[in-house]
Amino acid sequence: MSEPLDPAGEAAAVDLAGEARRLDAADALAPLRERFVLDDVTYLDGNSLGALPAHVPARVDDVVRRQWGELRIRSWEESGWWTAPERIGDRIAPLVGAAAGQIVVGDSTSVNVFKALVAAVRMAREDGGEGGGAVRDEILVDATTFPTDGYIAESAARMTGCALRPVTPAEVPGALGDRTAAVLLNHVDYRTGRLHDLPGLTRAVHACGAYAVWDLCHSAGALPVGLDEHGVDLAVGCTYKYLNGGPGSPAYLYVRRDLQPRFDSPLPGWNSHAEPFGMRSAYAPASGAVRGRVGTPDILSLLALEAALDVWDADGVSVAAVRAKSLALTDFFLRCVGAYVPAGRVESVTPAAHAERGSQVALRCDDAGEVMKRLVENGVVGDFRAPDVLRFGFTPLYVGFADVERAARVLARTLG
Repeated sequence: MSEPLDPAGEAAAVDLAGEARRLDAADALAPLRERFVLDDVTYLDGNSLGALPAHVPARVDDVVRRQWGELRIRSWEESGWWTAPERIGDRIAPLVGAAAGQIVVGDSTSVNVFKALVAAVRMAREDGGEGGGAVRDEILVDATTFPTDGYIAESAARMTGCALRPVTPAEVPGALGDRTAAVLLNHVDYRTGRLHDLPGLTRAVHACGAYAVWDLCHSAGALPVGLDEHGVDLAVGCTYKYLNGGPGSPAYLYVRRDLQPRFDSPLPGWNSHAEPFGMRSAYAPASGAVRGRVGTPDILSLLALEAALDVWDADGVSVAAVRAKSLALTDFFLRCVGAYVPAGRVESVTPAAHAERGSQVALRCDDAGEVMKRLVENGVVGDFRAPDVLRFGFTPLYVGFADVERAARVLARTLG
């Protein structure tokens, strides 16, 4: 049995619990919680898998029973299956600050990172050939990146004859040079929740004549991105975290409009052909974002994602409002942890500055793996990242301030 808080902690809990109730009552996004399938568990793992929007099962049932079961092959046209990757891409576009016609949905994040990175190197090589400058034969990759990005970058470097140079995002400006072809960076560090300077780093990459590829997995749907505003070349992201698309829901690829005619995919599939049903032996790429497609899309997952995005159509839901609540939630969680948790027991590795924080809080704890198991047993779900990090993700569409206060209180009791 967990020990209760000490008397001082109990008094703080009363005050903070009351504050949480007041904050929830004033929260304009609070009604959105009813649009998700949730229970009494405090779910703070939306940065790994978002909760199920309540209307999605009925939509998927229609896709399976009517569109597939009754219309069958006719649904490629009559139900809009064939155009779904671009249509759903246009639904995601405003959430990452992009105009329509630049995002295609399909494949996994890993596959899209590969497409984007190889295409970036190919464009950089073309630029170098035209200008007679140095050969662009180096790829910079975020040294702290999620593992799959690093694996893909290493393979892309071998395939294109480039040297791979891992650097931290802070080191990128000093590492850029006339041999740099492409730079692959994460917008938010998956371990610590640190938000990197997308505008500044993109400008630095462009100043040296290279191409910027951004991984938005931990930022899309949680905070403003501004792809068009900041001139990002290429970007990828998953949809099962803050976009709540479901387990394994397809990822997306952004190709800036002016680069689309030059986007040379290393995976030219029949779906990206200018005449996909012409069945020609020679490949001719389609125009626009369609060039990012490869093979037949995963319709069931794709249309579940499309349904999940309906949540964003509610009045008052904007990325700016979501970001404001995200910062308020993470601020409040850090306050509660500071008030409840025994001194020295945990250390926040998430930046305190709003400009440097994503939508998660990572706490370093010596026995983090065991602590997270006990938290889950007591109804607070976050996750553990080796060797010593407790991660708590805050999805503002359905997480409230009472959830935050309870999570910190259960953490304190778990730590004794």
